[in-house]
Amino acid sequence: MDRTRRVANAARSLHGLALGDAFGEQWFGYRGAELTERLTRRIAPQARLWYWTDDTAMALSLLRILHLCDVVDQDALATHFAASYEADPYRGYGPSMHGVLRAIHEGEPWREVTRRQFEGQGSWGNGAAMRVAPLGAWFADDGLAVVAAEAERSAETTHAHPEAVAGAVAVAIAAALATRGRGEAAPDPAEFLAEVAGHTPESDVAAGLRAASRLPAHSSVRHATGVLGNGSRISAPDTVPFALWTAAHHPDSLPEALWHTATGMGDVDTTCAITAGVVASRTTLSDIPKPWLTAREPIPTWVDTGGTPAPPRS
Repeated sequence: MDRTRRVANAARSLHGLALGDAFGEQWFGYRGAELTERLTRRIAPQARLWYWTDDTAMALSLLRILHLCDVVDQDALATHFAASYEADPYRGYGPSMHGVLRAIHEGEPWREVTRRQFEGQGSWGNGAAMRVAPLGAWFADDGLAVVAAEAERSAETTHAHPEAVAGAVAVAIAAALATRGRGEAAPDPAEFLAEVAGHTPESDVAAGLRAASRLPAHSSVRHATGVLGNGSRISAPDTVPFALWTAAHHPDSLPEALWHTATGMGDVDTTCAITAGVVASRTTLSDIPKPWLTAREPIPTWVDTGGTPAPPRS
């Protein structure tokens, strides 16, 4: 694939991911009746600036390594994750990631750090999945086997558990399919989810995607989250199937995808980041309300140009 095309594909996804992340993060500021009313009436968050979180920070690190290396260089990626964390640790990183990234920054081998998490099982959290959509867009024309292999390599730098790896593969495959489907008729949601499941390693994530593909076409968000989860458990199996279900059912409307995902609540910044990273790979941000774009925290210009930024300072 032409490098200019790679950069453009990944940039679309990254911009969507960051918007979804920032949009989803705002809902944690509302409670009770006000939260219900805003989501029901689709009243956008009031904050002047919608800050993005670790979802976007880590996606930016991953994209930068692709710009530098064209593939996932695991050592470089782990180093960049850790340096970005040290430069700005207040982005909402999960509890285990604080320890992982600090240890890597202090010089411990990333393979040892990630594999000793959770009594040697490794983390099965959703962190590898939340950041990976731009990678799927980057490798979209290289074949789904390449997408899956590179997604797996990207996940392993922080998440050693097979479920976390499967979550990353699923999201990357979904973003690649969305990228390849630009300009074509929207795929059938059930077929899309089944295809993603078919390229995902056998796992609870894959089982969740198959369950998502079998949900009745007009299932409510409440029913979907009851079956699939909504990220409340901060695990890949509890997060990825629902986020990709909303993406599959709203492939041509990023605002609709985000409203439906936010209604599911749970780990809403991450579910919205995953959903938007996939949908924007197909749609761009062309139908996003201008006030949303104005409110979203800016993204570095190198995302669109493919330039090589200076590494973060710790």
